[in-house]
Amino acid sequence: MSSVKITQVRSTVGQTYKHEGTLRALGLGKIGRTAEHKDGPELRGMLRHVNHLVRIEGKDGANG
Repeated sequence: MSSVKITQVRSTVGQTYKHEGTLRALGLGKIGRTAEHKDGPELRGMLRHVNHLVRIEGKDGANG
């Protein structure tokens, strides 16, 4: 499995508590924070939930 770098680019103001909780579980919470996780189906589901708030970069540098 490859590594995925996730950066928060938008605020959680006006978002649901579920979105805020998902960002916290990813290790984010403030704009500009970055976290790195191993790619997997659980991570992909979380990212699908908050994809409008984060920027995703794969190990190969491609956005996805």
